[in-house]
Amino acid sequence: MSAIVLTQDESEKDHPLRDDIRLLGRILGDTVRRQEGEAVFDIVERIRQTSIRFHRDEDQGARRELEGILNSLSPPQTARVVRAYSFFSHLSNIAEDQHHIRRTRAHALAGSAPRDGTMAHALDEARKAGVTTQQLQDFFATALVSPVLTAHPTEVQRKSILTVQMDLARLLAERERGPMTEEEEQANLEGLERSVLTLWQTSILRWTKLAVIDEVANGLTFYDYTFLREMPRFYAALEDQLRKMDPAWTTTELPSFVRMGSWIGGDRDGNPFVTAPVLQQALRMQSTRALRFYLDELHSLGAELSLSTRVIAVSEPLRQLAERSPDTSPHRSLEPYRRAISGIYARLAATAKQLDGHEAARHALGDAPAYANAAELRADLDILDRSLTVNGSAALAKGRLRSLRRAVDLFGFHLASVDLRQNSDVHERTVAELLAFADPSVDYKALPEDERIERLLGELESNRPLASPYADYSEETKSELAILRTAADCRARLGADAVVNCVISKTDGVSDILEVAVLLKEAGLLRPKDGALDLNIAPLFETIGDLRNSAATMDRLLSLPVYRRFLESRGGLQEVMLGYSDSNKDGGFLTSGWELYKAEIALVEVFARHKVRLRLFHGRGGSVGRGGGPSYQAILAQPAGAVQGAIRITEQGEVIAGKYSNPEVGRRNLETLAAATLEATLLHPEAAAPCEEVFLATMEELSAHAFKAYRGLVYETEGFETYFWESTVIGEIANLNIGSRPASRKKSTSIEDLRAIPWVFSWSQCRLMLPGWYGFGSAVKAWLADHPESGLERLRAMHRDWGFFRTLLSNMDMVLAKSNIAIASRYAELVSDPALREAIFTRIRAEWQDSIEALLAISGQQALLEGNPLLARSIRNRFPYLDPLNHVQVELLKRHRGNTPDTDTDGQIARGIHLTINGIAAGLRNSG
Repeated sequence: MSAIVLTQDESEKDHPLRDDIRLLGRILGDTVRRQEGEAVFDIVERIRQTSIRFHRDEDQGARRELEGILNSLSPPQTARVVRAYSFFSHLSNIAEDQHHIRRTRAHALAGSAPRDGTMAHALDEARKAGVTTQQLQDFFATALVSPVLTAHPTEVQRKSILTVQMDLARLLAERERGPMTEEEEQANLEGLERSVLTLWQTSILRWTKLAVIDEVANGLTFYDYTFLREMPRFYAALEDQLRKMDPAWTTTELPSFVRMGSWIGGDRDGNPFVTAPVLQQALRMQSTRALRFYLDELHSLGAELSLSTRVIAVSEPLRQLAERSPDTSPHRSLEPYRRAISGIYARLAATAKQLDGHEAARHALGDAPAYANAAELRADLDILDRSLTVNGSAALAKGRLRSLRRAVDLFGFHLASVDLRQNSDVHERTVAELLAFADPSVDYKALPEDERIERLLGELESNRPLASPYADYSEETKSELAILRTAADCRARLGADAVVNCVISKTDGVSDILEVAVLLKEAGLLRPKDGALDLNIAPLFETIGDLRNSAATMDRLLSLPVYRRFLESRGGLQEVMLGYSDSNKDGGFLTSGWELYKAEIALVEVFARHKVRLRLFHGRGGSVGRGGGPSYQAILAQPAGAVQGAIRITEQGEVIAGKYSNPEVGRRNLETLAAATLEATLLHPEAAAPCEEVFLATMEELSAHAFKAYRGLVYETEGFETYFWESTVIGEIANLNIGSRPASRKKSTSIEDLRAIPWVFSWSQCRLMLPGWYGFGSAVKAWLADHPESGLERLRAMHRDWGFFRTLLSNMDMVLAKSNIAIASRYAELVSDPALREAIFTRIRAEWQDSIEALLAISGQQALLEGNPLLARSIRNRFPYLDPLNHVQVELLKRHRGNTPDTDTDGQIARGIHLTINGIAAGLRNSG
């Protein structure tokens, strides 16, 4: 394929990126020629060139020529064309990631000031602001930064594809290490060619639908790629930075404040396939992955620590640890570290077999008792560390042993904490059934809220179990009780960190929270006699109405002495989750962002009044339409007091692969979350100077106008549901093998029932990105009409002086830059009713134009992404390879929907559509 042509004003610093893209593009083009023939390659080039003309000026001649080319393609030719463009998007992503790594290293080597989003920058700013050593130590002692991986149906990449991409990234990185010999250059080039050929000959699509356990396995790959090795390195680098920065720093080892979480295998909301056996298997798979890593590292550590007592001294605890080892080889009689490590290995191998039935890859040298918990393993590793440190071998302790000790502290025997999540309606039905059997006179579902609360509090004060072993409960109730009991069992086996949080979707009242408390009691996870609660109960407020009522709900909950007593056993900490996706689908981009912001302010006030610690869990998606966008700016844009040293954030869809499949990129993303949390807690620029009241009032008015425009289109326009289903790939997405969860909560086409994820994903595919901007143009026009004299200046002041508003517009800027109204018009043509098509698309086009004009006027930009040239370059340079996929997708949709059910007998058209979905998602990077 032809190389991307960068504009003349591209920075010299971007030349290596251009060279990498050219190289990969040439290799891909050569691969297409050799594998498919010159004719296919020529078709690919003709489509690209015609697509550029169409994109540049909506040339109608180009439109007709493009349609002619695409209509003439057979299904096999179409599939080859789509694969070519899809793989180019993947290769461009790899090149860009490597370029970011290259630029970051160059910045560090040049001795430049630390960049935003790094811990070095955050610590430097803290020092300038006068933050004391004690304040930093206090922050790290109580902080929690937790990215939570979720399985959602926008992750379209197969593990096989990711593996090859990792190899390509490694080969590109090799080219950065200095001049190569001719032989090395040739070997590297051949490696790249083999990897691209492997990509070409590997199926992009899954042929069967993913099961939940498949999703668990996919999620675990990122521990191999990044988390198990890079998180310990992050801590080691940070500890070294702190000691270098501050001679008074006395903390030798930081608490493990960045920890991984997961919903994969525990999220039951709308997913009937997540059951108690699935949760148990998920945690067993996680445990196996952690223990296997420790065993491998111990084996390598034993090879490294060949120290002999003829040369060195050892501590008494180390000598005793070596003597307890089953390793009796005379060859190691004078090598106490090796003997001690053999003993640790034997105990860990026994642990793996006991917990997971996992046999260690290398047999232990003898029998040894299993570890009772991860703390015992860590204690033995600490003995090694202390003996090395006090006996002149401290440098050896700072290598593999240091990383292994940190890994054990981070991942324990459970690897990641699995959250439980279920819809409040299910909890309500379960509790109602339990109560009905215990007392047939009680119709719980018919009780008003006050009486429900009273009844539930009574249950929480009683040690008597509610469930009866003699009752024939419904399958739903049996399942709910089983999964909680399984969680209790897994916590007992793997440690309390295995399952820590229980999230309640669709929380709209106090009873929703107390119902979960009652169910936890049935599993022994809440004990009235002791006042003990083992899990955090986290209400999730996700609709506009729920967000507006969230503070009142929590105020009432925290006023209940019974609940407060249980909360004290959790260290006085209450977690609250905020839903970005559903609030956006409910009220639109602007109103969702504003209601989330207001909810945070109100919650901070309520919790301060009750003297309870608040931890917010942000249910953000990959796309801006689901609360996505740059994490660093998003965290800093939180209202004052909302972070408080702790934050949990979901990582969803294809964003997980984009952030964490490359080790260096993954570590940088983790560091960004940590740095932003530190800055937002200790240095928040708005904490000392709250946002001006006039800004808040203005935002309230803008939100009201935007809400009216969005609801007017999506929920109040007759035929909009039909327009959506016919002009997007929502129907095809529902059938794609990219997730275990159904696209809708019910068997209907209603937008209310549709999950927010496929809603946003569908609009991304047709390049409208509607959930990320619709309503903004109308809101600004209405505001300016009401405030003709000073309106624009106030909006500009808000953009200049208010981080929240600036971040909101920055995210919208990115979305609008990725949108393409000309391509969207081709999708609109798929709507069968011409009048409906014209009426709705005309409104959408006008709002799109108004939103861009408003954004530019407020930000002072002359063009979209003017203030972010790197992102502008990335988007601009991938359009020639992304746009053709959209054009092909439209033509395939026409064929697919025009066919009778038995026409596409071999499924080539359907597979072609699915291929385009994959390629477009890869090209956009954060589409769902």
